Amino acid sequence: MFKAGYISLVGKPNVGKSTLMNTLLKEKVSSVTPKPQTTRHQILGILNLPDVQAIFIDTPGLMARQKDKLDERMVGKARSAIMDSDISLLMVEPYEKEIISDFFKRENTILAINKIDKISKPDLLPLIEYYNNLDLFLKIIPISAKKGINCDSLLFEIISLLPLHPPFYDTDILSTHPERFFVEEIIKEKIFLCYGDEIPYDTAVVVEEFKEREDGKDYIRAIIYVNRTSQKGILIGKKGEALKRIGERARKEIEAFHNKPVYLELIVKEKRDWRKKDKILNEFGY
Repeated sequence: MFKAGYISLVGKPNVGKSTLMNTLLKEKVSSVTPKPQTTRHQILGILNLPDVQAIFIDTPGLMARQKDKLDERMVGKARSAIMDSDISLLMVEPYEKEIISDFFKRENTILAINKIDKISKPDLLPLIEYYNNLDLFLKIIPISAKKGINCDSLLFEIISLLPLHPPFYDTDILSTHPERFFVEEIIKEKIFLCYGDEIPYDTAVVVEEFKEREDGKDYIRAIIYVNRTSQKGILIGKKGEALKRIGERARKEIEAFHNKPVYLELIVKEKRDWRKKDKILNEFGY
């Protein structure tokens, strides 16, 4: 009586989808920063329990307006995850009134009201009643992904809705993404955490070389692409100090993830207007 299925985590940017997936898996699979649009890909995280395999798909944030081709592709990834999943888990923040209802089917959509640790308890019941009156959701569950509040209850409801099916993947793996992918995500996360509003959104990270060595540190060479020449100077910093700081923080997390020392080389290059060009987006894996 094994159950297995796909659960898409969807919602507006910065609503807490990546935090929730990491909380449910009890492992860091998705990058988390205070900035929206940290997630640009569909990121697969697999929760294996004795009789259950729950495959979570962390998606880019749903945006009503897309300003360039990268935005369009990110919204497309979220739409396709909804279409391909057994359960859609829509996440909203308290008092979020605009629901893109045409994305969802009531028979398989759970609404998670996230960040309830930031509102008072008397305000919660009217919120649940408001969303219930929309008649869009099979279940409505208030949670705090960051604090772990009600996340066990949410997982119980998800499992109850999963279909009977043998596991889709080996039951000892956490994700299907290659190691290069997670290295790129770690570096991108550090850029989002260390720079202001413009730089993170105009950068893309591509691991160009990943050489495993029996003796000594593994070698990783990653290219950080920027939109304009002026951004190279900001990213590198005076005497390379800013880039060095990114490299040190990323290297420590990569080594913990990789379970082996690495030599990380970061190179900054310009790809003008890369967010707007299909050919370059294809090259970058978007």
